[in-house]
Amino acid sequence: MSRKQADAKAAPAAHDPVLLALVQNRLDHISQQMGHVMLRTARSPIFQSHDFSCFVTGGAGQLVSQADGCPVHTGSGGFAVRGILKDFGADIAPDDAFLVNDPYLGGGNHLPDWVIARPVFVADRLVAFTCNRAHQSDIGGGAAGTYNPRATEIFHEGLRLPPVKVAERGRIRKDLWNLLLANTRTPDFLDGDLRAMLGSTQIGAERVGQLFDELGLDEGLRYVDGILDHAERRMRAEIAALPDGVYVGEETANSDCFERMEVLYRVTVTIRGDSMTVDFAGTSPQMKGFKNSSIANTHSMVYVGIGSFFQPEMPRNEGTFRPVKVEVPYGCTLNPRPPAATTFATAFPAHDVIQAIWKALAQAAPERAVAGWGKAIIPISAGRQPTTGAQYVLYHWNGLSGSGAVQGRDGLNQIAHLSSLGGLTLPNVETWEQLYPVRVVRHEFREDGGGAGEWRGGTGVDYVADVLTPAEYSFRGEGLYDPSGFGHAGGQPGAPGALHVTLPDGKRHEPPQYSLENLPPVRIHNLSPGGGGLGEPKRRAPEAVLRDVRDGVVSRGAAERLYGVVIAADGRSVDLEATRKRRAA
Repeated sequence: MSRKQADAKAAPAAHDPVLLALVQNRLDHISQQMGHVMLRTARSPIFQSHDFSCFVTGGAGQLVSQADGCPVHTGSGGFAVRGILKDFGADIAPDDAFLVNDPYLGGGNHLPDWVIARPVFVADRLVAFTCNRAHQSDIGGGAAGTYNPRATEIFHEGLRLPPVKVAERGRIRKDLWNLLLANTRTPDFLDGDLRAMLGSTQIGAERVGQLFDELGLDEGLRYVDGILDHAERRMRAEIAALPDGVYVGEETANSDCFERMEVLYRVTVTIRGDSMTVDFAGTSPQMKGFKNSSIANTHSMVYVGIGSFFQPEMPRNEGTFRPVKVEVPYGCTLNPRPPAATTFATAFPAHDVIQAIWKALAQAAPERAVAGWGKAIIPISAGRQPTTGAQYVLYHWNGLSGSGAVQGRDGLNQIAHLSSLGGLTLPNVETWEQLYPVRVVRHEFREDGGGAGEWRGGTGVDYVADVLTPAEYSFRGEGLYDPSGFGHAGGQPGAPGALHVTLPDGKRHEPPQYSLENLPPVRIHNLSPGGGGLGEPKRRAPEAVLRDVRDGVVSRGAAERLYGVVIAADGRSVDLEATRKRRAA
């Protein structure tokens, strides 16, 4: 009897399946409740975009439940909690709260993402942690907003926090709190945001405690184990359904943040029965710039790539990935030697790793193939509010890119980073203009930005904004110069991004791809990259091409040149005879 058959036979006797589903859903709801508390109480505008994620682990740090948000945050959550357990051992008590961000010393992904973890005790036994990982507006370092394109080591990137006890038996440690506030350019935001994180995990801890009270300690622990075991069985069944084989996927970046070069991400996925090995041998050595990925973050990127390829109802916890072995050579850009810089790890190289995994798995299951997403080119503006003089840090989220097409659906014209799977929320323009000295001039879908295909790639956007004060800019142009949203099965890649600023004297200035600059009030013009198309463009329904032309996302020239569709002179219909001849040529 195979292991999969044995597990399937034993599972119903071990756990009531209805109760098992209810416990999983209850824990998921608790994670979501923590997120609602965070949204309603956090102070920094960055969290209106949902750049945080809540999750629950078991008492040993195993990820059991995660809410919406950024899956690259939560997939590595167990690493952070296990870092806390390693450092504090038995010195963990009810009403304590812990804080960690360091990728080398505490299982963090990158320094701006701070984890608050709160232990849950039932009958004097540690049964769980409720956690919130949130991207802070500023944590010091060489650039406001913490994204420092000049960083070559982690010491340039802001405050490092190995696991520390931020609250002890219900009381915030004032000395540590003052230290944290002294190391940020936005202390009011940090103070409010940390309190929101503490509050959200407190609500979560109370709810998890109630669940264990209802189930009983032993049954609660048994059903947490059952949730992980069930997820493992589900994933093993998914893997077993794929053909055994060795599948290779590659993606490249075009810069190490200081000069143009090819940075290779190579993944070999080996499927044997109901298990999978993901090996990054052949990936480029760690780079000079701040796009290296901590080992915890790399595991999370792998989990996002694999988890998003399979059925959407698959559980999302550490049990899901027990059948997946991840091998990453030490010293490569995905497992760097300290003190390599890592701030951009959660966005890039996450994008490249996820897409390399998609490419590899598409060879095993072509019907699930996904075309590439465009890489974002989002600058950060940091300056002083004209009325109060307070420091602000503005992320130009509105310049996010388009996603790739899938079988049966066009790519989304604009969506958040691939590593978030769209979990970030675009800010409301009017709200942004109230909060920051910025005026948004234009925010519309690009024309001819999406890769042509039977299913078209997302277009990206044309974003123009006036920043009304002098500011320091962190330019992070990952999606510049080269197409980043690859096409699949005959589909074409999306258009590359472009970015420039217009100075007060009217001169056009194109910042280097990665740079830190002080500029006067300027106009930013960002053409974000498009996603890739899927399938041969001339198989696209002529009516869909006509709709795209009328919507302004495909030009009449591209409709004829790429899709073989001729639009009638009135612009309201397809010239069917001319289209037939064009497509037959």
